[in-house]
Amino acid sequence: MADSGELRAVLASIDREDPRLGTFLDVWPEEALARLPAASRLPLAGLPFAVKGPTGLRSYAARRLIAAGGVPVGSTSVPGPGTHWQTWGLGRHGRTVNPWRPDRTPGGSSAGSAAAVAAGLVPLATGSDGAGSVRIPAAWCGVFGLKTTNGLLPSPDRSGLASAGVLAASAAEAETYLRCVLDGYAGVSPVLPLSAAYSPDLGFAETEPEVAAVVRGAVRRLEAAGVVRLTEGFDLLDPAAAWLAVRGGDVRPPEAEVRAENDRRLDAFFARTPLLLTPVTPNRPHGHEGPGATFSTALTWAFNLSGHPAASVPAGFTGDGCPVGLQLVAARGRDAGLLGAAGAVERALWGPGEPFAQVRGRRG
Repeated sequence: MADSGELRAVLASIDREDPRLGTFLDVWPEEALARLPAASRLPLAGLPFAVKGPTGLRSYAARRLIAAGGVPVGSTSVPGPGTHWQTWGLGRHGRTVNPWRPDRTPGGSSAGSAAAVAAGLVPLATGSDGAGSVRIPAAWCGVFGLKTTNGLLPSPDRSGLASAGVLAASAAEAETYLRCVLDGYAGVSPVLPLSAAYSPDLGFAETEPEVAAVVRGAVRRLEAAGVVRLTEGFDLLDPAAAWLAVRGGDVRPPEAEVRAENDRRLDAFFARTPLLLTPVTPNRPHGHEGPGATFSTALTWAFNLSGHPAASVPAGFTGDGCPVGLQLVAARGRDAGLLGAAGAVERALWGPGEPFAQVRGRRG
Protein backbone atom coordinates (compact mmCIF):
# COMPACT_ATOMS: atom_id res chain seq x y z
CA MET A 1 0.00 0.00 0.00
CA ALA A 2 1.43 3.39 -0.89
CA ASP A 3 0.66 7.04 -0.35
CA SER A 4 2.27 9.82 -2.37
CA GLY A 5 5.32 10.00 -0.09
CA GLU A 6 5.88 6.25 -0.17
CA LEU A 7 5.52 6.10 -3.95
CA ARG A 8 7.95 8.97 -4.36
CA ALA A 9 10.39 7.09 -2.11
CA VAL A 10 10.09 4.01 -4.35
CA LEU A 11 10.74 6.09 -7.46
CA ALA A 12 13.69 7.84 -5.80
CA SER A 13 15.17 4.47 -4.83
CA ILE A 14 14.89 3.25 -8.42
CA ASP A 15 16.51 6.46 -9.67
CA ARG A 16 19.35 6.03 -7.19
CA GLU A 17 20.03 2.29 -7.54
CA ASP A 18 19.18 1.49 -11.16
CA PRO A 19 22.37 2.96 -12.68
CA ARG A 20 24.28 0.37 -10.64
CA LEU A 21 21.92 -2.56 -11.21
CA GLY A 22 20.50 -2.07 -14.72
CA THR A 23 17.11 -3.46 -13.72
CA PHE A 24 14.77 -1.16 -15.68
CA LEU A 25 14.20 -0.49 -19.36
CA ASP A 26 11.95 2.45 -18.58
CA VAL A 27 10.55 4.17 -15.49
CA TRP A 28 7.25 6.08 -15.39
CA PRO A 29 7.29 8.52 -12.43
CA GLU A 30 4.72 11.00 -13.73
CA GLU A 31 2.30 8.28 -14.84
CA ALA A 32 2.67 6.40 -11.54
CA LEU A 33 1.93 9.48 -9.45
CA ALA A 34 -1.02 10.35 -11.67
CA ARG A 35 -2.52 6.85 -11.18
CA LEU A 36 -2.20 6.95 -7.40
CA PRO A 37 -5.34 8.94 -6.35
CA ALA A 38 -7.71 6.56 -8.15
CA ALA A 39 -5.66 3.48 -7.21
CA SER A 40 -5.71 4.37 -3.51
CA ARG A 41 -9.45 3.67 -3.38
CA LEU A 42 -9.06 0.12 -4.75
CA PRO A 43 -8.01 -3.11 -2.96
CA LEU A 44 -4.25 -2.82 -3.66
CA ALA A 45 -4.34 0.85 -2.66
CA GLY A 46 -1.46 1.96 -4.86
CA LEU A 47 0.87 -1.01 -4.38
CA PRO A 48 3.89 -0.32 -6.66
CA PHE A 49 4.93 -3.07 -9.04
CA ALA A 50 7.10 -3.52 -12.13
CA VAL A 51 6.31 -5.24 -15.41
CA LYS A 52 8.53 -7.50 -17.48
CA GLY A 53 9.93 -6.13 -20.70
CA PRO A 54 8.77 -3.48 -23.17
CA THR A 55 5.34 -5.08 -23.67
CA GLY A 56 4.71 -5.96 -20.03
CA LEU A 57 2.24 -3.17 -19.41
CA ARG A 58 -0.10 -4.71 -21.98
CA SER A 59 -0.03 -8.16 -20.39
CA TYR A 60 -3.16 -9.68 -18.87
CA ALA A 61 -1.57 -9.77 -15.42
CA ALA A 62 -0.53 -6.11 -15.49
CA ARG A 63 -4.00 -5.03 -16.57
CA ARG A 64 -5.59 -6.99 -13.73
CA LEU A 65 -3.16 -5.60 -11.16
CA ILE A 66 -3.89 -2.04 -12.33
CA ALA A 67 -7.63 -2.69 -12.16
CA ALA A 68 -7.16 -3.80 -8.53
CA GLY A 69 -5.28 -0.63 -7.61
CA GLY A 70 -1.68 -1.55 -8.32
CA VAL A 71 0.59 1.17 -9.71
CA PRO A 72 3.14 0.16 -12.36
CA VAL A 73 6.39 2.10 -11.93
CA GLY A 74 8.39 0.81 -14.89
CA SER A 75 9.32 -2.00 -17.26
CA THR A 76 12.17 -4.32 -16.34
CA SER A 77 15.11 -5.59 -18.36
CA VAL A 78 15.11 -8.70 -20.52
CA PRO A 79 17.85 -10.22 -22.69
CA GLY A 80 18.99 -7.70 -25.27
CA PRO A 81 20.96 -7.92 -28.51
CA GLY A 82 24.42 -9.41 -28.51
CA THR A 83 23.72 -12.63 -26.60
CA HIS A 84 21.91 -15.81 -27.57
CA TRP A 85 21.36 -17.04 -24.00
CA GLN A 86 18.34 -16.03 -21.94
CA THR A 87 19.87 -15.88 -18.45
CA TRP A 88 20.77 -12.24 -18.94
CA GLY A 89 19.27 -8.75 -19.02
CA LEU A 90 19.94 -5.41 -20.67
CA GLY A 91 18.46 -2.30 -19.05
CA ARG A 92 18.59 1.40 -19.87
CA HIS A 93 21.87 1.72 -17.94
CA GLY A 94 23.50 -1.40 -19.37
CA ARG A 95 23.62 -5.06 -18.42
CA THR A 96 21.61 -6.21 -15.43
CA VAL A 97 23.70 -7.38 -12.50
CA ASN A 98 22.85 -9.76 -9.69
CA PRO A 99 22.29 -7.68 -6.51
CA TRP A 100 24.10 -10.31 -4.44
CA ARG A 101 27.07 -10.75 -6.81
CA PRO A 102 27.44 -7.94 -9.38
CA ASP A 103 29.94 -10.05 -11.31
CA ARG A 104 27.20 -12.62 -11.95
CA THR A 105 24.01 -12.60 -13.98
CA PRO A 106 20.61 -12.39 -12.26
CA GLY A 107 19.26 -15.09 -14.56
CA GLY A 108 16.47 -14.54 -17.04
CA SER A 109 14.63 -13.90 -19.07
CA SER A 110 12.76 -12.12 -16.26
CA ALA A 111 16.13 -10.66 -15.30
CA GLY A 112 15.24 -7.13 -14.25
CA SER A 113 12.08 -8.24 -12.48
CA ALA A 114 14.04 -10.55 -10.19
CA ALA A 115 16.86 -8.07 -9.59
CA ALA A 116 14.43 -5.22 -8.82
CA VAL A 117 12.62 -7.32 -6.23
CA ALA A 118 15.89 -8.62 -4.74
CA ALA A 119 17.20 -5.06 -4.42
CA GLY A 120 14.03 -3.99 -2.61
CA LEU A 121 13.01 -1.57 -5.37
CA VAL A 122 9.52 -3.09 -5.74
CA PRO A 123 7.68 -5.79 -3.74
CA LEU A 124 6.63 -7.68 -6.85
CA ALA A 125 7.12 -7.75 -10.61
CA THR A 126 5.46 -9.65 -13.41
CA GLY A 127 7.30 -12.34 -15.32
CA SER A 128 6.75 -15.12 -17.81
CA ASP A 129 8.24 -18.60 -17.82
CA GLY A 130 8.77 -20.73 -20.92
CA ALA A 131 11.71 -22.81 -19.72
CA GLY A 132 12.47 -21.41 -16.26
CA SER A 133 12.42 -17.69 -16.99
CA VAL A 134 10.75 -16.86 -13.67
CA ARG A 135 12.18 -19.61 -11.47
CA ILE A 136 15.84 -19.29 -12.52
CA PRO A 137 16.18 -15.54 -11.81
CA ALA A 138 14.18 -15.99 -8.62
CA ALA A 139 16.63 -18.66 -7.48
CA TRP A 140 19.74 -16.71 -8.43
CA CYS A 141 18.49 -13.44 -6.91
CA GLY A 142 17.15 -14.98 -3.71
CA VAL A 143 13.47 -14.07 -4.14
CA PHE A 144 10.24 -16.01 -4.56
CA GLY A 145 9.16 -16.96 -8.07
CA LEU A 146 6.00 -18.65 -9.32
CA LYS A 147 5.25 -20.23 -12.70
CA THR A 148 1.52 -20.80 -12.90
CA THR A 149 -0.12 -23.85 -14.42
CA ASN A 150 0.15 -23.63 -18.20
CA GLY A 151 -3.09 -22.22 -19.62
CA LEU A 152 -4.35 -20.93 -16.27
CA LEU A 153 -3.73 -17.34 -17.38
CA PRO A 154 -3.60 -15.96 -20.94
CA SER A 155 -0.23 -16.24 -22.68
CA PRO A 156 0.82 -15.06 -26.14
CA ASP A 157 3.12 -18.07 -26.56
CA ARG A 158 1.68 -20.25 -29.32
CA SER A 159 3.85 -23.24 -28.40
CA GLY A 160 2.04 -23.56 -25.07
CA LEU A 161 5.33 -23.73 -23.17
CA ALA A 162 5.22 -20.28 -21.53
CA SER A 163 2.94 -19.29 -18.71
CA ALA A 164 2.50 -16.15 -16.65
CA GLY A 165 4.36 -15.77 -13.41
CA VAL A 166 5.47 -13.40 -10.71
CA LEU A 167 8.68 -12.46 -8.89
CA ALA A 168 8.03 -11.36 -5.32
CA ALA A 169 9.65 -10.69 -1.99
CA SER A 170 7.75 -13.64 -0.48
CA ALA A 171 5.06 -16.21 -1.19
CA ALA A 172 2.57 -13.91 0.55
CA GLU A 173 3.33 -11.13 -1.94
CA ALA A 174 2.95 -13.63 -4.77
CA GLU A 175 -0.45 -14.58 -3.38
CA THR A 176 -1.44 -10.91 -3.64
CA TYR A 177 -0.67 -11.19 -7.36
CA LEU A 178 -2.66 -14.40 -7.83
CA ARG A 179 -5.69 -13.05 -5.95
CA CYS A 180 -5.81 -10.16 -8.41
CA VAL A 181 -5.19 -11.97 -11.67
CA LEU A 182 -7.11 -15.21 -11.11
CA ASP A 183 -10.90 -15.11 -10.82
CA GLY A 184 -12.25 -17.08 -7.88
CA TYR A 185 -8.88 -17.55 -6.23
CA ALA A 186 -9.09 -19.10 -2.76
CA GLY A 187 -6.05 -19.64 -0.58
CA VAL A 188 -5.15 -23.09 0.73
CA SER A 189 -3.58 -23.73 4.12
CA PRO A 190 -1.42 -26.86 3.94
CA VAL A 191 -1.92 -29.77 6.29
CA LEU A 192 1.57 -30.58 7.56
CA PRO A 193 3.65 -32.58 7.09
CA LEU A 194 3.27 -32.67 3.33
CA SER A 195 4.29 -35.89 1.62
CA ALA A 196 7.07 -34.99 -0.80
CA ALA A 197 9.81 -36.51 -2.90
CA TYR A 198 13.23 -34.93 -3.30
CA SER A 199 15.50 -35.35 -6.31
CA PRO A 200 18.81 -33.50 -6.70
CA ASP A 201 18.96 -34.14 -10.46
CA LEU A 202 15.64 -35.66 -11.70
CA GLY A 203 17.76 -38.59 -12.84
CA PHE A 204 19.75 -36.84 -15.59
CA ALA A 205 21.04 -33.36 -14.66
CA GLU A 206 24.66 -32.77 -13.62
CA THR A 207 23.96 -30.74 -10.50
CA GLU A 208 26.92 -28.99 -8.91
CA PRO A 209 27.72 -30.72 -5.60
CA GLU A 210 27.57 -27.48 -3.60
CA VAL A 211 24.23 -26.47 -5.11
CA ALA A 212 22.85 -29.91 -4.31
CA ALA A 213 24.23 -29.69 -0.77
CA VAL A 214 22.56 -26.32 -0.10
CA VAL A 215 19.19 -27.61 -1.29
CA ARG A 216 19.53 -30.93 0.53
CA GLY A 217 20.33 -29.01 3.70
CA ALA A 218 17.16 -26.96 3.27
CA VAL A 219 15.12 -30.12 2.74
CA ARG A 220 16.55 -31.63 5.92
CA ARG A 221 15.49 -28.52 7.83
CA LEU A 222 11.99 -28.86 6.41
CA GLU A 223 11.89 -32.49 7.56
CA ALA A 224 13.07 -31.53 11.03
CA ALA A 225 10.46 -28.76 11.24
CA GLY A 226 7.66 -31.14 10.29
CA VAL A 227 6.86 -29.36 7.04
CA VAL A 228 7.58 -32.33 4.74
CA ARG A 229 7.75 -36.08 5.10
CA LEU A 230 9.94 -37.56 2.38
CA THR A 231 8.88 -40.53 0.31
CA GLU A 232 10.89 -42.31 -2.37
CA GLY A 233 12.87 -40.30 -4.94
CA PHE A 234 11.66 -39.39 -8.40
CA ASP A 235 13.21 -39.42 -11.89
CA LEU A 236 12.24 -38.17 -15.34
CA LEU A 237 13.66 -38.62 -18.81
CA ASP A 238 15.82 -35.70 -19.97
CA PRO A 239 13.31 -33.31 -21.62
CA ALA A 240 15.86 -31.18 -23.52
CA ALA A 241 15.22 -32.58 -27.00
CA ALA A 242 11.46 -32.63 -26.47
CA TRP A 243 11.38 -29.00 -25.30
CA LEU A 244 13.50 -27.86 -28.24
CA ALA A 245 11.29 -29.78 -30.66
CA VAL A 246 8.09 -28.23 -29.29
CA ARG A 247 9.62 -24.76 -29.37
CA GLY A 248 10.78 -25.33 -32.95
CA GLY A 249 7.40 -26.71 -34.05
CA ASP A 250 8.82 -30.00 -35.34
CA VAL A 251 7.98 -32.78 -32.87
CA ARG A 252 8.97 -36.25 -34.07
CA PRO A 253 8.08 -39.61 -32.50
CA PRO A 254 11.15 -39.89 -30.21
CA GLU A 255 10.54 -36.45 -28.68
CA ALA A 256 6.80 -37.05 -28.45
CA GLU A 257 7.40 -40.30 -26.56
CA VAL A 258 9.76 -38.63 -24.08
CA ARG A 259 7.11 -36.01 -23.37
CA ALA A 260 4.37 -38.61 -23.04
CA GLU A 261 6.45 -40.82 -20.74
CA ASN A 262 7.31 -37.90 -18.47
CA ASP A 263 3.63 -36.96 -18.35
CA ARG A 264 2.77 -40.53 -17.32
CA ARG A 265 5.38 -40.50 -14.57
CA LEU A 266 4.25 -37.10 -13.28
CA ASP A 267 0.56 -38.01 -13.35
CA ALA A 268 1.25 -41.18 -11.38
CA PHE A 269 3.45 -39.31 -8.92
CA PHE A 270 1.00 -36.49 -8.19
CA ALA A 271 -1.86 -38.98 -7.82
CA ARG A 272 -0.20 -40.12 -4.59
CA THR A 273 2.18 -37.30 -3.54
CA PRO A 274 1.36 -33.57 -3.45
CA LEU A 275 4.85 -32.10 -3.72
CA LEU A 276 8.07 -32.60 -5.68
CA LEU A 277 11.28 -30.90 -4.51
CA THR A 278 14.41 -30.25 -6.57
CA PRO A 279 17.08 -27.58 -6.95
CA VAL A 280 15.88 -24.89 -9.36
CA THR A 281 19.09 -24.99 -11.36
CA PRO A 282 21.99 -27.44 -11.48
CA ASN A 283 24.44 -24.56 -11.30
CA ARG A 284 25.04 -21.29 -9.49
CA PRO A 285 24.71 -17.95 -11.35
CA HIS A 286 27.23 -17.72 -14.16
CA GLY A 287 29.25 -14.65 -15.09
CA HIS A 288 28.20 -12.06 -17.65
CA GLU A 289 30.23 -13.84 -20.33
CA GLY A 290 27.56 -16.55 -20.50
CA PRO A 291 26.77 -20.07 -19.26
CA GLY A 292 29.11 -22.00 -21.53
CA ALA A 293 27.80 -25.50 -22.24
CA THR A 294 25.65 -25.65 -19.10
CA PHE A 295 21.87 -25.79 -19.40
CA SER A 296 20.62 -23.75 -16.45
CA THR A 297 17.14 -24.89 -17.53
CA ALA A 298 17.90 -28.58 -16.97
CA LEU A 299 15.64 -28.87 -13.90
CA THR A 300 12.92 -26.41 -14.89
CA TRP A 301 11.83 -26.92 -18.48
CA ALA A 302 10.29 -30.36 -17.88
CA PHE A 303 7.44 -28.56 -16.10
CA ASN A 304 6.87 -26.19 -19.00
CA LEU A 305 6.36 -29.26 -21.18
CA SER A 306 4.07 -30.91 -18.64
CA GLY A 307 2.27 -27.72 -17.60
CA HIS A 308 2.65 -28.15 -13.84
CA PRO A 309 2.86 -25.11 -11.55
CA ALA A 310 6.28 -24.66 -9.99
CA ALA A 311 7.88 -22.21 -7.60
CA SER A 312 11.33 -21.17 -6.45
CA VAL A 313 11.91 -20.55 -2.73
CA PRO A 314 15.26 -19.29 -1.39
CA ALA A 315 17.22 -22.23 0.01
CA GLY A 316 20.50 -20.63 1.08
CA PHE A 317 23.88 -19.60 -0.30
CA THR A 318 26.92 -21.28 -1.78
CA GLY A 319 30.23 -20.54 -0.11
CA ASP A 320 30.98 -17.77 -2.60
CA GLY A 321 27.79 -15.86 -1.78
CA CYS A 322 25.47 -17.00 -4.59
CA PRO A 323 21.80 -17.62 -3.73
CA VAL A 324 20.37 -21.07 -4.41
CA GLY A 325 16.71 -21.88 -5.01
CA LEU A 326 14.57 -24.82 -3.93
CA GLN A 327 11.99 -25.79 -6.59
CA LEU A 328 8.52 -26.87 -5.48
CA VAL A 329 6.27 -28.54 -8.06
CA ALA A 330 2.59 -29.42 -7.58
CA ALA A 331 -0.20 -31.02 -9.58
CA ARG A 332 -1.73 -29.07 -12.45
CA GLY A 333 -4.24 -26.50 -11.25
CA ARG A 334 -3.04 -26.69 -7.64
CA ASP A 335 -1.45 -23.24 -7.74
CA ALA A 336 -3.14 -22.13 -4.51
CA GLY A 337 -1.96 -25.25 -2.72
CA LEU A 338 1.55 -24.69 -4.07
CA LEU A 339 1.56 -21.14 -2.68
CA GLY A 340 0.36 -22.43 0.68
CA ALA A 341 3.13 -25.01 0.75
CA ALA A 342 5.70 -22.41 -0.30
CA GLY A 343 4.63 -20.13 2.53
CA ALA A 344 5.13 -22.96 5.04
CA VAL A 345 8.54 -23.72 3.52
CA GLU A 346 9.59 -20.05 3.77
CA ARG A 347 8.53 -19.80 7.40
CA ALA A 348 10.43 -22.96 8.33
CA LEU A 349 13.60 -21.91 6.52
CA TRP A 350 13.64 -18.15 7.21
CA GLY A 351 11.08 -17.33 9.90
CA PRO A 352 8.21 -14.88 9.47
CA GLY A 353 8.48 -12.08 6.94
CA GLU A 354 10.60 -11.80 3.83
CA PRO A 355 13.16 -14.50 2.98
CA PHE A 356 16.76 -13.29 3.22
CA ALA A 357 15.63 -9.97 4.77
CA GLN A 358 18.03 -10.48 7.66
CA VAL A 359 21.02 -10.77 5.34
CA ARG A 360 20.21 -8.06 2.80
CA GLY A 361 23.22 -6.09 3.95
CA ARG A 362 25.43 -8.65 2.19
CA ARG A 363 24.33 -7.44 -1.24
CA GLY A 364 27.04 -5.90 -3.40
